[in-house]
Amino acid sequence: MAHEARESYSGLVLAKLRKEMALKDGVVFNNDYEGDPKAGVVKIPVRDTEVTAGNYNKATGIAPGTGTTQYVSLPITEDVAINEIIDGYDAEVVPDGIVAERLDSGAYALQSALDSRGASCLLSQGTAIGIGSQTKDTIYDALVDQRKAHIKANIPNDGKRFLLATPDGYALLLKSPMFTKASDLGDAVQQTGAIGRIAGYNVFEMNDDTANLAFILGHPRFATRVHAFSVPPKVVSLDGDSQYIGASAVKGRMCFGHKVLRAAAVRAVYMPSVLTVACAAATGASDSGKTVATVTGSTGTLKYRVNPSVRAAYGDDGTAAAYTSLTSGTTKITAAAGAVIEVVELDSDSKVKAVGYGVSVPMA
Repeated sequence: MAHEARESYSGLVLAKLRKEMALKDGVVFNNDYEGDPKAGVVKIPVRDTEVTAGNYNKATGIAPGTGTTQYVSLPITEDVAINEIIDGYDAEVVPDGIVAERLDSGAYALQSALDSRGASCLLSQGTAIGIGSQTKDTIYDALVDQRKAHIKANIPNDGKRFLLATPDGYALLLKSPMFTKASDLGDAVQQTGAIGRIAGYNVFEMNDDTANLAFILGHPRFATRVHAFSVPPKVVSLDGDSQYIGASAVKGRMCFGHKVLRAAAVRAVYMPSVLTVACAAATGASDSGKTVATVTGSTGTLKYRVNPSVRAAYGDDGTAAAYTSLTSGTTKITAAAGAVIEVVELDSDSKVKAVGYGVSVPMA
């Protein structure tokens, strides 16, 4: 009978997500949190120091240390849903092949949302670096500099450091003689989906055209993803809806959130340039809920958007209605706490030539 395994729909979709996501759980993000995402907030453990090891005295023992793990709250404010009509079939007799096709398509939509918003989190909460123009002969040295910064920030060198490469960045890596292809790596690395390795980073391809973005480098210990089905995927009858006759639908809803736990651990590398966006709460008597963004690295006209569904690409039209003019350090931006603020710099033709990201921190 069709749908005998309908309780496994959630498992099938999650398996698809794990396989297809570019920003994979366990590779780019960890899933360490406490609480139920469906409740609207979870607690994420944050520990910036390791357990101290000291000399042990057989006669007096060793003084106990105290834990330094703290917990930060992550509001789960983002939702994405699928709601696909299947015309001509009652819920109980929809062929399994049709359900599978809709679930597969729905999983792709969920994966795209998680990847896109996960990347926005990394870009807005990590550290932005411009490395100038690079060639196949200079890119390795530029990445070694990023490795040095990670070493100084005590980011573990345990084989889990990752490098997400955009198409432009990956094309440059492929031409570098220092790039090691996946076929020359061990099975454990290949099973993560890595396509190569360079400067100690496992390389993953990310189909992203954010203006000037080349790479995102990091470690999964320092970025968390939380996601759960608030409404598990299922096939439901639409007989009770006056608009549909003899139809059903595949429905499901997922809530999720992302957080970078240490900015120095996530490095967004741009070629040749990037805008650095520092956000602070507006402090006027009537400025509740407003943020001021101070931008460095710009010489032209600035505009901004809040929580863009698609990030700005090089050459985008800066006159689009979605953009609002910005004066660095002055404009008061109305945005909820934690919202992504995208700032673009326009050239003389009002086209996007550089971009930067920050996170709103309005005064309560």
